[in-house]
Amino acid sequence: MPATAESVDTIWFTRCPVPTASGLAYALGRLATRYADLGVEIGILQDAPLEIARHHYDHDLVGLIREGGNVPAIAARAEGARTRLVGLTWIDEGQSIVVRPDSPITSPAALRGARIAVPGWAATRDTSHARAMALHGFKGALGLAGLTLDDVEFVEVPLDELRVVPPGRVRAERAAPRFRELDALAAGRVDAVYAKGAAALEAARARDLVVGIDLDAVPWRRSRVNNGTPRPITVHEELLRSHPELVVEFLVETLRAADWAAGDLDGVRKVLAAETGSGAEGVLLAYREGFHRTLHPTLDEERVDLLRVQKAFLLRYGFLSADFDLDSWIDPEPLRLAYERLAARR
Repeated sequence: MPATAESVDTIWFTRCPVPTASGLAYALGRLATRYADLGVEIGILQDAPLEIARHHYDHDLVGLIREGGNVPAIAARAEGARTRLVGLTWIDEGQSIVVRPDSPITSPAALRGARIAVPGWAATRDTSHARAMALHGFKGALGLAGLTLDDVEFVEVPLDELRVVPPGRVRAERAAPRFRELDALAAGRVDAVYAKGAAALEAARARDLVVGIDLDAVPWRRSRVNNGTPRPITVHEELLRSHPELVVEFLVETLRAADWAAGDLDGVRKVLAAETGSGAEGVLLAYREGFHRTLHPTLDEERVDLLRVQKAFLLRYGFLSADFDLDSWIDPEPLRLAYERLAARR
């Protein structure tokens, strides 16, 4: 049974290998310091024992504040998880269609008839984010040429050939990421692979693979809606009801870290090299000019509408057990209070 809010003495947060202001706040020591002032400990979910770390997917842990991919968050809500959405970030992080150097795929139209790598289904919908990411990445690229997923050939890649990260194993995965789908591309078994993030692009370059279609270069954000775009911050509704100050202060420190990031690009890049499991080159490949000034969470209309696009995609392609009302999932009050408190402290 999950703990009740009254017994919470530790706030757990999800530290995915991606750029987040909350990850920066932790790396800078600000989250630990602030929660210590409040008499609460802070813990990284992925470093916790398995019985706690598994809640990354089902969010059935009152003390969890989760900033991570939207596929598990949306799927958990569809399963009835008692969560509330309190913020959204949008950080372009190197979404590309990767091909071999001699490939004719240099534009979205050239994808017609291509063999694309599609990860197999995992044990559950919420852990099948690799499949969802690839499908939506290719859907976005194809749509730029008026094509659909019906215009390509799916090549199912078994899960044992993919980077599937069990809960509690993120640290190990950061140290030794696996990109065997890129090996399949290099060997000629597929024609194109969807890749996202610093580590993936660095791994592609190490295999002499190249970017055929650069989705980040496209001005239309809808073409880049995916697991991390937009990225939700969700909390258990019982924590929000009983200890709202713990949520608000998490958001305050997240906003402070985003402010710091906007003025210290070199410092952000150093942190991200460790966070993403890549080197400095991978960070430069994936995170381009100005990204460090866009880490602040909001709940603006555009980001909510883009999340709505992602939810509709996940429902259509079988990643959700049921539909749900997105608007009723949102609670804007904690973020509003966080912005007010930060402004007052300045």
